[in-house]
Amino acid sequence: MISKGIKGEQKLVVDHTHTANAFGSGLVEVFATPAMITLMENTAFQSIAWLLPEGMTSVGTEVCVNHLRATPIGHTVHCESRVTEVRGRSVVFEVTVSDEKGIIGQGKHTRFVVDTEKFMSKL
Repeated sequence: MISKGIKGEQKLVVDHTHTANAFGSGLVEVFATPAMITLMENTAFQSIAWLLPEGMTSVGTEVCVNHLRATPIGHTVHCESRVTEVRGRSVVFEVTVSDEKGIIGQGKHTRFVVDTEKFMSKL
């Protein structure tokens, strides 16, 4: 059962594939905002995936983040997620990403629990 307080975490060493230049979101070789958001979403997703019955998954429905500081290639970023609210099938997370110098990004991410087969049949 998904409940308030569930935590997740992941670490990632920034390489060229994670940069703004690689994502097309800028011309600099630093950790890209889209890469940070992907890490946040995946950390939240992984933290609850094991709690869902077979055939169920969660999909991202909202992301509201601030990217506060740049992180260069070769540095490690650490993402933490924490469930702050559960409303039926909607799950809200607080997400934070930091590197060796401190917090580089933070925000809120919402996921919705769905039946995978039903969800895909509506596409």
